[in-house]
Amino acid sequence: MFRCARGEGNGRVNIAMWSGPRNLSTALMYAFAQRADTSVRDEPFYAAYLHATEADHPMRDAVLRSQPTSFEKVASACAAPAAEGTAHLYLKLMAHHMVADAPLGFMAACTNVFLIRHPARVLASYAVKREHPMLEDIGAARLLELYGAAQRLGQAPIVIDAADIRRDPAGKIAALCTALGLAPDPTMLHWPMGGNAADGVWAPHWYGAVHRSTGFAAAEGPLPEVSAELRETYAAALLLYEEMAQSKL
Repeated sequence: MFRCARGEGNGRVNIAMWSGPRNLSTALMYAFAQRADTSVRDEPFYAAYLHATEADHPMRDAVLRSQPTSFEKVASACAAPAAEGTAHLYLKLMAHHMVADAPLGFMAACTNVFLIRHPARVLASYAVKREHPMLEDIGAARLLELYGAAQRLGQAPIVIDAADIRRDPAGKIAALCTALGLAPDPTMLHWPMGGNAADGVWAPHWYGAVHRSTGFAAAEGPLPEVSAELRETYAAALLLYEEMAQSKL
């Protein structure tokens, strides 16, 4: 049984930040990494997912060598206290990494947050790195299932939209911190160019734009047009996004 990481009034929080890929998730991890009271972990279930599914992803062998491939071992680490010297643990988690039989009990030890992004933007960004993404690749359905799992634990999961963060980084990051029971910290709005020590080994393939940044990008423009071959995936993802968006901060 996993115990709640908040402890008995000690103020510690394990933050499970769930999202799909291309959702502003790396930038948000970088933001939390700037907090002196928080340590971060980058997609700790990635190798376990690749091992279980045999999915053909970029840098697959390097990822498998870099992390444990046991879901149970990773889940136990996610429920454990933060690294010595920090009160809080931030987990950047991809919904699609949690295969059907992956252990979810560790969610009870975390405050679960769901980062969403309009699927037209997700698909456009993902397709640049990997052709013809499917609904499973962007984790939209699994994200909603995990949201339901957090609710069944008696939690009121937090939902935040990537577009809202980019539109008002200071306001939305402060609101997120408040919802988590953390003091807002203005250092979260900027980070050094070039990456973070917590980056997974896959960072060179996926994180180029964030490595060139020093803060959240400006508000996004009009939605991109979805190509004909992705319209069916887009329609399904849009329904899932709109359902979760009803609960966003």
